[in-house]
Amino acid sequence: MTEPHIADSHDLIRVYGARENNLKDVSIEIPKRRLTVFTGVSGSGKSSLVFDTIAAESQRLINETYSAFLQGFMPNLARPEVDVLDGLTTAITVDQQRMGSDPRSTVGTATDANAMLRILFSRLAEPHIGPPSAYSFNVASVSASGGLTVDRGADRTKTEKVTFSRTGGMCTHCEGRGRVSDIDLTQLYDDSKSLAEDPFTIPTYTGDGWVVRVITESGFFDKNKPIREYTKKERHDFLYREPTKVKINGVNLTYEGLIPKLQKSFLSKDRESMQPHIRAFVDRAVTFAVCPECDGTRLSEQARSSTIEGRSIADACAMEIRDLAEWVRGLDEPSVAPLLAKLRHTLDSFVEIGLGYLSLDRASGTLSGGEAQRTKMIRHLGSSLTDVTYVFDEPTVGLHPHDIERMNNLLLRLRDKGNTVLVVEHKPETIAIADHVVDLGPGAGTAGGTVCFEGTLEGLRQSDTVTGRHLDDRAKLKDTVRTPTGTLEIRGADANNLQNVDVDIPLGVLCVVTGVAGSGKSSLVHGSIPAPEGVVSVDQTPIRGSRRSNPATYTGLLEPVRKAFAKANGVKPALFSANSEGACPTCNGAGVVYTDLAIMQSVATTCEDCGGRRFDASVLEYRLGGRDISEVLAMSVTEAEEYFREGEARIPAAHRIVQRLADVGLGYLTLGQPLTTLSGGERQRLKLAVHMADKGGVYVLDEPTTGLHLADVEQLLGLLDRLVDSGKSVIVIEHHQAVMAHADWIIDLGPGAGHDGGRIVFEGTPADLVAARSTLTGEHLAAYVGG
Repeated sequence: MTEPHIADSHDLIRVYGARENNLKDVSIEIPKRRLTVFTGVSGSGKSSLVFDTIAAESQRLINETYSAFLQGFMPNLARPEVDVLDGLTTAITVDQQRMGSDPRSTVGTATDANAMLRILFSRLAEPHIGPPSAYSFNVASVSASGGLTVDRGADRTKTEKVTFSRTGGMCTHCEGRGRVSDIDLTQLYDDSKSLAEDPFTIPTYTGDGWVVRVITESGFFDKNKPIREYTKKERHDFLYREPTKVKINGVNLTYEGLIPKLQKSFLSKDRESMQPHIRAFVDRAVTFAVCPECDGTRLSEQARSSTIEGRSIADACAMEIRDLAEWVRGLDEPSVAPLLAKLRHTLDSFVEIGLGYLSLDRASGTLSGGEAQRTKMIRHLGSSLTDVTYVFDEPTVGLHPHDIERMNNLLLRLRDKGNTVLVVEHKPETIAIADHVVDLGPGAGTAGGTVCFEGTLEGLRQSDTVTGRHLDDRAKLKDTVRTPTGTLEIRGADANNLQNVDVDIPLGVLCVVTGVAGSGKSSLVHGSIPAPEGVVSVDQTPIRGSRRSNPATYTGLLEPVRKAFAKANGVKPALFSANSEGACPTCNGAGVVYTDLAIMQSVATTCEDCGGRRFDASVLEYRLGGRDISEVLAMSVTEAEEYFREGEARIPAAHRIVQRLADVGLGYLTLGQPLTTLSGGERQRLKLAVHMADKGGVYVLDEPTTGLHLADVEQLLGLLDRLVDSGKSVIVIEHHQAVMAHADWIIDLGPGAGHDGGRIVFEGTPADLVAARSTLTGEHLAAYVGG
C-alpha cells in the first residue's frame, strides 16, 4: 500500500492561542472541505474567531503577496492576536454589512448586471444612441472644444483644435437619482430675524460656528437687516450664489448659497446614515418626490427611447429579475452570445438564491441585511474556484423557514465543490446540516471566549452547553391571547408589491407580521403604517460609531454621569469626557497610540501615560462613590445598575438607562466598550434599549431576533411581554417560529414573493393558523410546535 502524499496531509485549519477581542487563548482545529457551524450566545466570540482571526489573517497574507506599491492602496490589516494560524486557504467573506447606501447604487450596479445590460443595449438596441455609457444613469453627457497646444521643440509649437464629447444616460433634472428634493425655506431660518440675531434652525449652523461666520461676514449682506427685507439680488446671493472666494479675518474661504451648500452637506448623503437629529431636520425640511422628467427611472429621454424588442433599458431594470431572466433567455443574437450567457447566469443566480422578486433598479440601501448578504453571494455561486474558505455571517437572517432549506442547499453545494465553509449561525435548521460544530461561550463578553464543545451535531445535543440544552427548544402556543384595545387601520396599501391591501392591525397586543422573504412585510409595516406621533420604529439600519463611541456615549448615559462627577467635585463636566478636555494629551483620549509604518501594518500600542484609560491623570483624582470616571466606564451594565441605584453615586437618570440595557440582555457589556467591537445582535439590542425611552405608544420592531441565540429568544419574548403589559402596542416583523407562537395575533403575507405576494393570506391567532395550515407559514409553525 502506497504512503499518502505529503500534500494531502494539510487537511486542517489550526488555530492556537487566539486572543482577539474576548477570546481567551482559544485553540482549535477545523476540518477543511467540510461545513463547520459556529454557535454560541450573542457576544460569545464567534465573529472574533471566524471573521477577526481566521478570515482577517487570510486576507492579510494575500495582500502581502502584492508589491509594496499596490499595498499602499490597500487597507492596512493588523495581524490578529493569535500565536499560530496554520493551514489557511484563501478566504472569501460574505457578511451582513448593508450594501452601499449611496443614492446612485442599485441592485444592478452592485452586481454587474447593469453593466452587462448596458453593453447589450449599446450593441442591439434601436435606434443606436452610443456606447454603453449612453445607457448609464451615473454618466452625464458632456461636450467641450478648444485649442490644444502641442510643443514639438524649437519653433515647432502647433495649436490644434480639439473637440470632446461623451454621451451619458443620466437624467439631467434629478442627476440620476430618480427623485428630486424640494426644500421648505421656513424650516431653514426665521426670516423675521437678521443674520446678527442667529436666524438659522439648521443643525450645526450655530451663531459662533464658521459656517455662519462665512455667511455673516461675507460682505454680501447687511447683518442687521431682517432676511425678509432682502432685495432680489441679496435673496439670490443668500440662497443660490455660486461658490465665491471671500476673505474673513485674513483667511481665504469660500462662500456658497445656502441651498447648494445644504444639498452637498445633507442631501447627497443617504438618509439612513445620518445622525438622528440631522435625519429629523431633513425629514422636516425636505420633501422628496419622484422625478417628473424621467418618472423615477433615472435615465434621460434619449436612453429610454432606444429599445430591444420594444423594451428600453429602464423597462428591463424595472422588471422582476425572474421575468427579466425569461426575457433575456428569449434573445438570440450570435454576435453577443458570450455576453448573453453571462447575463443569463447572473440573473438565474438571483432566482436560485431566492431573490428573483427584486428588480435591478431597486436602491441597494433599501435591501435588508439578509437580502444584501444573499446578493453578495451571487458572484460566488458559479465560481470554478475550489479549496476556498467561504465565511458566512448568519446567512439565514431575514429568511422564512420555507426559504432556509434553499439556503442550506447552497451552502452544501459550495462545500461539495471542495471548499471549506465556515458559518456563524443560531438557527437549528442550519446547525443541523453541519459536518462539524464549534460552540463558544459559556456566556457573552468577558464570560465567553472559550470553546465549550467541538464535534458532531449529536455530540452537541448530548453536551451540557447552553446551545446543546436549547437546540431542541420548541415554543408552545399560548393558552390565552390578549384582547385588542383598538385597531390601526390600513386601507388601499400599494407600496412596492402590495396589492391594494386593507388590514386592521390590533393595538394593545403583540402582533407579528410574517411571510416569505419579499412578500411585502416591510412595505406594509414601514411603508403603509401612518406615522403619527407615538410610533417608535426600530429597524435594522446599523449603528454607526467609531472606536471612540461606546454604549455610554450612544445611550446618552455619559451625560448625567459627567454632570454628577462635576457637581460632586466642583469642576467642569467637560473634564469627564475622553473626547473633550479630560482626554489624555498623549493619545488624545483614544487609549492607544498608533504608529504609521507606511505599507506595513500600523502598530497600536497602549498609551503609556494613561495606561489605556483614556483620561488625563489629574481627572482620575476626582471620584464619585469611591470610583474615578475610568473605573465607572470599565464597569459592566450589571455592576453599574447597582452602583447608580443608591449611595453617593445614586443617579436616577443613569440608573434608568442601565436598567433598559439589562432588560434587553446586555448586562455583560462594559459601559466603555467601543461600539466597533459589538456583534450585530448586540448593536440591534442596544438600539432597542435606546428606543425604549421614547414616549411612543406603538413599537414597530424589524426582526429583533437577528443575531440572537436560542437561549436569548426567551428573554426577548419576556421583554416584548413587558412592553405590551405596560400598555404599549408591539408590531413585530419576524420569521422566528418562537416569536410567532408567542404572538396574540398574526398577519401572514404572501403567498409568494414579489408580484406573487403582496396579499394578506391569513390574519388571526397563532392557534387558528396552525389549525388551518392554509399557508406556508402555517405549515412550518405547525411542524415547529408539534401541532
